[in-house]
Amino acid sequence: MAVLAESGSNPDVGLLYDINGLARDAPHWFDRATAFVGEYGLLLAMVLLVLWCWWSVRRRGGEDAVSSVAALVWAPLAAGLAVLVNIPIRGFVGRPRPFVDHQGLDVLVPGKTDFSFVSDHATITMALGVGLFVANRRFGVAGIGLALLEGFCRVYMGVHYPTDVVGGFALGTAVTLLLYPAAMALLTPLTRAVERSPRAGWIVRSRAAQGRGQDRALMPGARPSLENEERDLAA
Repeated sequence: MAVLAESGSNPDVGLLYDINGLARDAPHWFDRATAFVGEYGLLLAMVLLVLWCWWSVRRRGGEDAVSSVAALVWAPLAAGLAVLVNIPIRGFVGRPRPFVDHQGLDVLVPGKTDFSFVSDHATITMALGVGLFVANRRFGVAGIGLALLEGFCRVYMGVHYPTDVVGGFALGTAVTLLLYPAAMALLTPLTRAVERSPRAGWIVRSRAAQGRGQDRALMPGARPSLENEERDLAA
C-alpha cells in the first residue's frame, strides 16, 4: 500500500519535523536519556505502575478487590492481544519508518527496519493505561499520562509519525474496552476462586485485609452469612 504520508506538505509530516526538531536543539545527554525512556523506560514504568496498583488494591481489600484485581490481570493481557492484532495491520498498511522517506530527521534509535504504522509502544502503553483506569481511576490517570508521554517520545525520537502514535492509542483503547466485558466474565470467577484459596488468597487480598474482613463479619449486629442462615433454617 502507498505510504500514508509522502510529502512535507502533509500535516502529519510537518508535525513530525516540528517535534523531532526539538531533539536537534536539545543537549546530547537529554536525547540519550529520552531515547532510553522512550524505548524501555516508560514500558518499565507502566509495568511498575500496574504492580503498584495491584499492591494497593490487595492491601486495601474491600468489596471491589476481586473485580479490581481481575481488571488488573486483563490490562497486560489486553496489551499483548493488541500487539497481536497490530501484526496484520502493520503488514497490510506497509508504511516505512519516517526516516526512510524523509531526510533531515534526528533518529535517536537507529536500526529500525520494520514498518511504522501502528506504533507497538503506543499500543501497549495505552492498553495498560486504559486497563488501569478501569481498575482504579487514580492509577489509570497516571497510566494514561505515561502513555501520552510515550507517544510524544516516539515522534521525538524520529521513529514514528504522529498518526502512528494516534493509531496505537486507538488500537490499545479499542481492544481493552471492547473485549473488557468478555474478559471480566472469565477473569472475575477465576479471581474469586483464587481469593478463596488458603494458599493463593493473598494475591487478591493481603493477610491484613482478610483479617479486617473477618473482624467485620464478627462485629455485633453484623448480618449473618448465607451459609449461617441456611444452617439456622435447617436447625
